[in-house]
Order: sequence, then C-alpha cells, then structure tokens
Amino acid sequence: VTSEVVDRVYNEYMGDAESPAQVRDGLLDAMGDIYFVIPAVEVARHHRDAGNPVYFYEFQHGPSSVQGLVPEFVKADHGAEIAFVLGKPFLAGDV
Repeated sequence: VTSEVVDRVYNEYMGDAESPAQVRDGLLDAMGDIYFVIPAVEVARHHRDAGNPVYFYEFQHGPSSVQGLVPEFVKADHGAEIAFVLGKPFLAGDV
C-alpha cells in the first residue's frame, strides 16, 4: 500500500476529526465499509452482472427496545432491520 493510498483513506474517514468522538465515528465508518459495505457491493455487482435485479439499502433506524442499552451514536446494528421487516418473529419473549 502506497503512502498516497493511506493518506487518501485517512482523509476520507478521519481528515477533519477534532474530537475523540469524531475519530471514533470515522473509525466505525471505515470498519463498516471494510467488513460490510464493500463486500455487499461486490456481491450486488455479481448479481447485477448475471442479469438479476439488485436492491441496496442502508438501515439506520434504531429500535426503541435498545434505547439506553446501546450508545447514542449507534444508529442500527447489523441485522436490526429484521424485526422491522418481519415483525419480530425471531425474538423470544417480551422485548
């Protein structure tokens, strides 16, 4: 990896960070892109190239059931949309 690539990545995610919270948010964005967004885009492109319709979304609505349990900066965790889309069929008990 060249220093130019490192500089561009750093500037994209942390360039204007002035506080620890901004550094945290930049790091979370970078890790989310590395582990979720980039692989999902690659899979979506393969499906598109095979002639299939592809839909891509980012779910950001945090469930009220986790208020006070997760930090305020967490929008929605991975898989949080399942309860909204399917009506909580996979959750046991009164959540």
